[in-house]
Amino acid sequence: MNGPAEGVDVNQLAKQAFGAEKVASGAPIAPFGSYAKGCVSGAEQLPETGPTWQAMRLSRNRNWGHPELVDFIKTLSAKAARMPGWNGIYVGDMSQPRGGPMTSGHASHQMGLDADIWMLPATRLNLTAAERESISSISLRKNDGAYTNSNWTQQHHDLIKAAAQDPRTARIFVFPGAKVAMCKAEKGDRSWLRKVRPWWGHHYHFHVRLTCPAGAVGCVNQDPPPAGDGCDEAQTWVNNILNPPPPNPNAPKPQPKRELRVADLPGQCASILSPR
Repeated sequence: MNGPAEGVDVNQLAKQAFGAEKVASGAPIAPFGSYAKGCVSGAEQLPETGPTWQAMRLSRNRNWGHPELVDFIKTLSAKAARMPGWNGIYVGDMSQPRGGPMTSGHASHQMGLDADIWMLPATRLNLTAAERESISSISLRKNDGAYTNSNWTQQHHDLIKAAAQDPRTARIFVFPGAKVAMCKAEKGDRSWLRKVRPWWGHHYHFHVRLTCPAGAVGCVNQDPPPAGDGCDEAQTWVNNILNPPPPNPNAPKPQPKRELRVADLPGQCASILSPR
């Protein structure tokens, strides 16, 4: 898989090309590129409902991923089902059937190795398709993300901890106040905190990113998180939310990002697209 299939326009916006794909490619499983500039062949679809999970927003058709991600979700959901007040997890966006840029909502999630896990405890696992479109998750933040609110529970701490302790996990993104709350509460092994990184948003869900699977030669890992538990960094985020530093008058104006075209992605990505 080196060149585009006949009939594939490599100058097309990548989000349009990959957003139009309804099923995975028939090629062997393989992630290509990086989390924010890549694709995946042979992806597996997470079943819409399982014994301890439900995929949400089915109309988006984003419940696809590398088999390692599907297995990760099943494993994490089983752990969630053993927690008080939870029967499993609600799974938000994973990837599109062939990965790639999405028409809305994410810069990453392109190689089938990212998943959003809702903060809403999954008490019901018999939601209809219509309910999965209308039900919303819950926000756990207060003061623009500087603190957790009354929805934050020990179970949220334990679920994120379980996700971080999976050896396949590269990073977890969550709002700064949650990271600081976990830093203050954790009394045992703190090594897992290194993987939990503060980021804007991520108060209705937390975002799990897996490392490139063994043997995935076309997959590019993100640099590992800095050494240490990252708690001081998270506290700095919180301090800057509560007391924003003055704007730098000499800072360059942000430039609009050029939208990716199929040709900007690894060459294998054009080869897994369907001719149009």
